[in-house]
Amino acid sequence: MRLLVAFYSFAFFFSSTTGISQKISETHIAWDTWGVPHIYSNSIDELFYAQGWAQMHNHANLILELYGSSRGRAAEYWGAVNLSNDILIHTLGFEQLASNWAKMQDPELKRIYEAFIKGMNAYVSAHPDAVTEKNRQVLPITTKDVNMHAMYVIFTRFIAGNDLGRVQQWPDMGSNTYAISPKRSASNNAMLVQNPHLPWWREFLFFESHLNIQGKNLYGTTLVGFPGIAIGFNDHLGWSHTDNTIDNADTYELELKDDGYLLDGKLKQFVKRSRTLKVRQDDGSLVEKKLDLYETVHGPVVNIANGKALALRMVGIDRPNAFLQWWRMINSNNFEEFESALKMAEIPFWNVMYADKKGTIFYLFNGLVPKRGSGDWDYWNRIIPGGRSADIWNEIHPYSELPKIKDPETGWLQNANDPPWTSTIPIMLKPDDYPAYMAPQKMGFRPQRSARMLLEDKNITFEELVAYKLSTKLEFADRILDDLGQAVENSNSEKAKKGIEVLKRWDRKADAGSKGMLLFFDWARKFNVWNPSNYKIPWSMKNVQTTPDGILDPARAVNLLEQSVVEIEKKYGTLEVPWGEYYRINYNGKDLPANGVDGSLGVFRVAWPADADDDHLYVGGGDSWVGVIEFGEQVRAKVLLSYGNATQKDSPHYGDQLDLFSKKEMRDAWITKADVEANTVRVETLTENGFNNNNVGKN
Repeated sequence: MRLLVAFYSFAFFFSSTTGISQKISETHIAWDTWGVPHIYSNSIDELFYAQGWAQMHNHANLILELYGSSRGRAAEYWGAVNLSNDILIHTLGFEQLASNWAKMQDPELKRIYEAFIKGMNAYVSAHPDAVTEKNRQVLPITTKDVNMHAMYVIFTRFIAGNDLGRVQQWPDMGSNTYAISPKRSASNNAMLVQNPHLPWWREFLFFESHLNIQGKNLYGTTLVGFPGIAIGFNDHLGWSHTDNTIDNADTYELELKDDGYLLDGKLKQFVKRSRTLKVRQDDGSLVEKKLDLYETVHGPVVNIANGKALALRMVGIDRPNAFLQWWRMINSNNFEEFESALKMAEIPFWNVMYADKKGTIFYLFNGLVPKRGSGDWDYWNRIIPGGRSADIWNEIHPYSELPKIKDPETGWLQNANDPPWTSTIPIMLKPDDYPAYMAPQKMGFRPQRSARMLLEDKNITFEELVAYKLSTKLEFADRILDDLGQAVENSNSEKAKKGIEVLKRWDRKADAGSKGMLLFFDWARKFNVWNPSNYKIPWSMKNVQTTPDGILDPARAVNLLEQSVVEIEKKYGTLEVPWGEYYRINYNGKDLPANGVDGSLGVFRVAWPADADDDHLYVGGGDSWVGVIEFGEQVRAKVLLSYGNATQKDSPHYGDQLDLFSKKEMRDAWITKADVEANTVRVETLTENGFNNNNVGKN
């Protein structure tokens, strides 16, 4: 019966999708020892069909949970705990927007979506036991689910994440990236570092794949549930994304009057609509909940209280082809083709860092920046009084007006979620050349460490670049320990003096074996690194890498160190607890020593904490996908998907790369035919009867 279902699913796919050969397909998936699918096809339809199949093989239940949630029906499927999220999705109008997008999207993207979804549904038809009972109600999935999930992730997690109060849950969510030109490379080859660090759960998890279309290698990652490659490389070029300092969503506070709101002193009426949601009860029954929704000229109303309404305005609702832009980017052969893809301006968020085989490096402050009539960064980075129509923006800055640098004299480019101005040092992009609202002026300790490592190395090898990516050296420790030591020396605190002796012996790293890291971390958390009022010299654009500096209140700093010494000694009996004994990885049953810490302390190896118990702190996110690529005659890459490439409970790849993460190691990306064949454990070949397995070894 299962084989019959698979056959009919496949036959429907062949008969209803444009461009599919009626002959037996040569499309196949070679699964390697890390659970990475290497998909070979001569057809775009079969390629994405296979990628959908492969994603469902590794993440079937997660994908159904994500899609079910992004539909705004999670409370109906899984209970009232999901209701607030459902309300948000319907408040923002994603269901109707998805229907609009389906009409607006390019035919090529529609074709990709259709093939991708058919592959997913076909996998479940062939392997129904892969899906848990509670998730089967989400089936079948449709292309509308891809659109709604894209909206949910892009708009609520990134574009409006701050306005909706969501990203505050993960204050160090971000990314690092480097591009090194031949003039700074020991091999005379350009190199690239890819390094998003997101939460290690649900919609933030990445999926790694290798696509080979008509002999062309495309390698990289995208978020689970999405087709294609969003951070990747091919034999000619590659790019990475980082979260940028972009303000492309605004919340307006409106004054209510007579069942409407005031704009320019005149009464405006809300556009009203309603939606009925279903909420599953503990006994399995469904209760209906009516939801009244209000729209303003600013955007949807997200809250009403105390005679005021908050309305949200976001960029990107008219840009439905982001995944087509990513597909064009990964298929580019040179910078000109890549830049042509960037000019589509469909991707509304995220910096772009680029390098290629010809030695070109490039940085773009990418995204949709609203054209605002006036006001600086601080004016717009707040809740905007909504009474003036002049503050309602409608246009977007074109590609030509965005900050960007190609082939700088420095020979390198970096971004660690700092504004575009410090992508090079000395600074080449000047804030005064752009509107005051374009980006703020700041540079935290993590981007300072990022730039320092490159500034101090004039001839960077591939191995050194890998080491820089994995470095746990703390910029904040280098900056502040001399001041703390002087403050302790001037005090009469014996406890603080005992602590400072430990910190003098500490290697100023957050490696698993680093002794003194726990003491410094505890003190720094009490000190509050983020607070500019703690420093004698504030951060300055004139001294971007040496400020802030000095401790404004030395007595307070000494007292905080004394507190940390007392607490740690009482709890652990020693101040020299190895960092990895305290900071742990606890993921899918694995319990391993961690390294790294949150980026606020100026570490490039980001592993930020989430959960804790009485004796330990646990990694909750950080380095997710890591790629270090050298564009030589043959592209060379070291990669790591920290938590592994699967979440299915029975998969051996659910957390299997965490041992490498714990040991600060990376693995080779297998791209060549010889490397793939040497490391293949199972092959699935697409035939008229679906995918047939050929087990080479255990997967």
